[in-house]
Amino acid sequence: MRRDATPRRYLMCPPEHFKVTYSINPWMDPAKPVDLPLALAQWEDLRDRYRSLGHTVETLDPRPGLPDMVYAANGATVIDGRVLGARFAYPERAAEAEAHLEWFRANGFTDVHEPSHINEGEGDFAVTADWILAGRGFRSSPLSHDEAQEFFGRPVIGLDLVDPRYYHLDTALCVLDAHEVMYYPEAFSPGSRAVLRRLFPDALIATAQDASVLGMNAVSDGRHVVLPQGATGLFGPLRERGFEPIGMDLGELLKGGGSVKCCTLELRA
Repeated sequence: MRRDATPRRYLMCPPEHFKVTYSINPWMDPAKPVDLPLALAQWEDLRDRYRSLGHTVETLDPRPGLPDMVYAANGATVIDGRVLGARFAYPERAAEAEAHLEWFRANGFTDVHEPSHINEGEGDFAVTADWILAGRGFRSSPLSHDEAQEFFGRPVIGLDLVDPRYYHLDTALCVLDAHEVMYYPEAFSPGSRAVLRRLFPDALIATAQDASVLGMNAVSDGRHVVLPQGATGLFGPLRERGFEPIGMDLGELLKGGGSVKCCTLELRA
């Protein structure tokens, strides 16, 4: 099957102030030091790879005291040029929301909505051709699903996350193409698994091993799938479906509970 890549526009934030001094997910351990130069080099490799694939990468300036700003995907959801801002669940990240809103307002986005309910951007919102898939259970409020549906005018389908290691939807599911996803079933409740089977009967199903290295935290342009290099079990199945997997080493950023997708916010025109 022939796959065609579509040029994308991404927003990223360099990890200049990245460190792990608190723990708000099971991946974070303040006792494990971060190699900041290595984290920055790994982030730059990811940015440069996107550009080499023909994508545009915009940069959000990092701010002191906000070490998790590198996980830019959490700062907003952008569809049809409309921006739904984030409202973070934990106070440690709360100020990131305004930093993102300021960037959008300063960069030509005129339809910007500051949310009333907790949502952590593309951490819990995944966009397909037909729906917005929306995670809940650890961070985003179920009330944010109605808010997103009203703002974007697209059906929102709620999915319950049940494993604290997969605290955001983007740690358990990745949109590969307009109508195609890969996901790790055990991250979801039985009812949500049934919904995913109904919506995506031909989905690529990930193993526990690939999920455990955040293999679902990937970015696809319709052909190239950029994913953590440790998710080796996904490379063959992706190639069989016509995709081109590209492994990246983001080991330092994994210490904060994020990988490829967490660092990448898509700016959908």
